[in-house]
Amino acid sequence: MVDVTTIRRDVLTLPVAELGPSNPLPPLRPLDETHHVDEREREGLPRDMARQIGYEPLRSLLPERVRDGYGRTREPREVEALVIENDRLRATVLPGYGGRVVSLFHKPSDRELLYRNPVLQPADFALNGAWFSGGIEWNIGATGHSTLACAPLHAARVTAPDGGEMLRLWEWERLRDLPFQVDLWLPEGSDFLYVGVRVRNPHEKAAPLYWWSNTAVPEERRVLAPAEEAWHFGYERRLRRVPVPVCEGADRTYPLRGEYPADYFYEVPDGQRRWIAALDETGQGLVQTSTDALRGRKLFVWGSGTGGRRWQEWLTEPGTGGYCEIQAGLARTQLEHLRLDAESEVAWLEAYGPLTADADTVHVTDWAAARAGVEERLQQVLPRREFETAYEDWRASADTEPGEVLAVGSGWGALEVLRGTLKLPGTPFEEDTLGDAQAPWAELLRSGAFPEPRRVTPPGETLVARHWRDMLETAPAKPLTEYHLGVAQWHADDRAQAVRSWERALELAPSLWPLLRCLAVADQDAGNRERAADRYAEAFDDLCRERRDDGEAWTAATAALGREAIAALLAVRRTADARSVWERLRPATRERGRFRLIEAELLLAEGDRAAARAVFDAGFEVADLREGAEAIGAAWSRLADEPLPERYDFRMRPPGTDGAG
Repeated sequence: MVDVTTIRRDVLTLPVAELGPSNPLPPLRPLDETHHVDEREREGLPRDMARQIGYEPLRSLLPERVRDGYGRTREPREVEALVIENDRLRATVLPGYGGRVVSLFHKPSDRELLYRNPVLQPADFALNGAWFSGGIEWNIGATGHSTLACAPLHAARVTAPDGGEMLRLWEWERLRDLPFQVDLWLPEGSDFLYVGVRVRNPHEKAAPLYWWSNTAVPEERRVLAPAEEAWHFGYERRLRRVPVPVCEGADRTYPLRGEYPADYFYEVPDGQRRWIAALDETGQGLVQTSTDALRGRKLFVWGSGTGGRRWQEWLTEPGTGGYCEIQAGLARTQLEHLRLDAESEVAWLEAYGPLTADADTVHVTDWAAARAGVEERLQQVLPRREFETAYEDWRASADTEPGEVLAVGSGWGALEVLRGTLKLPGTPFEEDTLGDAQAPWAELLRSGAFPEPRRVTPPGETLVARHWRDMLETAPAKPLTEYHLGVAQWHADDRAQAVRSWERALELAPSLWPLLRCLAVADQDAGNRERAADRYAEAFDDLCRERRDDGEAWTAATAALGREAIAALLAVRRTADARSVWERLRPATRERGRFRLIEAELLLAEGDRAAARAVFDAGFEVADLREGAEAIGAAWSRLADEPLPERYDFRMRPPGTDGAG
């Protein structure tokens, strides 16, 4: 038994699919986001909701890169973990994977309170690709799963409000340029994991703010929240108000009583305590509550249909049981972004722990009685006033400087602190965390010039914030500087100037393919598909001539550029040129599931339906299949009149409705 709260290092051995390299091509195209409400749908929404849905939606992933280098091969690997526990609870955190709480174990009842995924399998659900299911995740940035879902966070010991130990996680979120912290601690003798969250805006202008804490729990539960109405969002991109619990003839508080995946954003009345619980047939399970700043509550269900079940298997292993998610956020829905004023911050306290209520009360058809019974039990085990006092105590500790460093995140925060000479008490972004990715930008900051590379290699990441763009504009106009300047200008929607920067760089650049690819995207954006195809073909030829080895960086660049080039060439019916690109891809690349699908599409374009069908019959898995994507079904429909085989069925919406392509 652990009499006092402790924090220790641990190692989990899990079947893990390696993340692999990030896509080296800057994501210049508009964000492919499935969680989007069409303009015409906003007219009937409450005014504040409609305004926040229209406020600064994310339009680009820059400066992030897409993480699509993972596969489906899992091998036992050691994953670093941090464990915080007292005599009642044990929480296991993965600092290298977004600070995910992968387990919350209640010792007296010998129960795991979360859905604990037995594998670590990335899938294309995060804004920038790689994400995995299970546990409690922290989503900051914009609508969707955070770009930090599979990224390391800084972690350290901190003195807790009660004088014990607290685990602090922190990072710099790059899409909105906001630092944040997550403090986890277990008061002595407590059945609840307390989580204090703070997001700061250290800049001189307001910033869009988004936060949702997502908790995966076994789906054979009833989910209860203090609401009589909810906003339903499905993958047909409609947001509509529905009653709770019964909607369209079924009690939707039971996750399996619907066919398709769906979100239910609960309309929690002002003044009502914020909470959500998932309880099983015996009345036992998990409850989450928070101070009032974390306003929203949501239930996400996969549904009972073929597509939802297929996704569940995809994210874990068959036979391990399904899950739903109970979530809490700053706005009523995840389609909204709030305004965080200049030089301000927002903070709140959450709690996660076991709850046992009378089973008959939990599952009674009288929804008001069920809610009241659960809320009464919550008040008994965690009184609201006591919890609000704990929040005030934590606020007094939020600036406490960390002690022993337990994990190290990225160097991007250190670069921003260095540039802005920022003071962020409690979340130090030390200069010694600067790495190779930040080195050229630190040199630009120091000397006013962006360094040219010493050897030929794919270009690194581009910083696109206004202050970095201004520095690039005044730096000596060397080829790599012009390349990065063009990317930053494109992000700022100065498309014509971006094209001019890339064209200027072409005249002197030793490496042409990164610039030609950017210009090809610009051609596509302007509707000039033929010239885009020409530039893609030229870019791929140049890359093949320049490629120095079969190392990770060059292989990733060849795969990413080849994938885009084939699509552009097929779009203008240049099948022979597309075939030429295909033949020059690495054999290992061509065997990947994504490229097996591309091969089927290429064979279809060449008129060889039998060979394309053979690709499907042989079987393939597109590891980076996007949430809501229907490319596999579209290709199959051109091949056969038969129903889409279940192994390829990932459909998340009813047939005949508009959704993601």
